[in-house]
Amino acid sequence: MDWYNTVFELIDMRSFSNLWFWIALAVVWSSASHWILGVPWDMVIRARRGGAQPEADLSDMVRININRMFYVVANSGLLLAGLVAFLLTAALLLGFVYEVEFAQALFLLGFPLSIVGMLSLHTARVIRRDGLTGEALCKRLAMHRLAVQAIGMASIFVTAVWGMYHNMFTGPLTG
Repeated sequence: MDWYNTVFELIDMRSFSNLWFWIALAVVWSSASHWILGVPWDMVIRARRGGAQPEADLSDMVRININRMFYVVANSGLLLAGLVAFLLTAALLLGFVYEVEFAQALFLLGFPLSIVGMLSLHTARVIRRDGLTGEALCKRLAMHRLAVQAIGMASIFVTAVWGMYHNMFTGPLTG
């Protein structure tokens, strides 16, 4: 019976008192700020340092990822937007109306990521519309990364405050 309890304690659905949730939150926001429009940040740094080849590689990689994003948006964007809205609404209602902790955690993770997704589409449109390359492209990607990091910091702060509140007043530390 002890083995059974150990396994279910490891994969516990209580999110805010579970170390795995906080590790996942850190990994998600670290990855989101490293992969800007599908391009690793070190590639942007190499292109900024100079050299024709790193700049060309960055421009090609950004162009490929932007084309991929717009292909998905053109073919299934409306369906994806509806699905994401449905899932976020379901998580919001389950989490904060019906007080399901796992749904609260999913909403606090998913909602800011949906904002990052919309911001990524906007940045991709600007890059495509203006035909940005070279230093202008690097600056735009840096601005986008800064915005993603700001959203991530706000998200982690709100999630941490809500998690502390939940653990102190409604979670496993109560009675």
